[in-house]
Amino acid sequence: WALHLKNVTVSLSGQYECSFATYPYGTKAAKIRLIVKAEEEQHYVKEVWLNQTLEIPCLEDTTSENFSNYPLKWLVGENGRKEELVTKEPFCPAVYRNSSTLDRQRVHLGLNNSLKIFPTKVADDGRVFSCHVLYHPERVQKSSTTVRVFGK
Repeated sequence: WALHLKNVTVSLSGQYECSFATYPYGTKAAKIRLIVKAEEEQHYVKEVWLNQTLEIPCLEDTTSENFSNYPLKWLVGENGRKEELVTKEPFCPAVYRNSSTLDRQRVHLGLNNSLKIFPTKVADDGRVFSCHVLYHPERVQKSSTTVRVFGK
């Protein structure tokens, strides 16, 4: 026996019990606790000096994860608009998008799929860079970092 849930929401979290009568042993029951988590996005702020190298980790809290097995993408957001910078499929080279907001030569995918930007410019101040890792067709883990650029 199986319970199939569709359109799962956080409100479906709770304890579920399956019970049935057997002969000659009587009623059998099993309980399971279901916890439905909302999609989470971690937010960070990264400070950098003007004209320096900025490196943003993809998912800061999961450095031990091996991202090479999952598709991921980096986006940049500014003024309510998001633009794709880099996509990476498992075991394939990164694909860089022609970006109007960042020069293609300044953006590189670093080790552990971190985003490297060199040199930083005044225009980078306030931009939000997001990393999206697709663990499952319906499960995306996101991390976003707001950049603060300081002049000397």
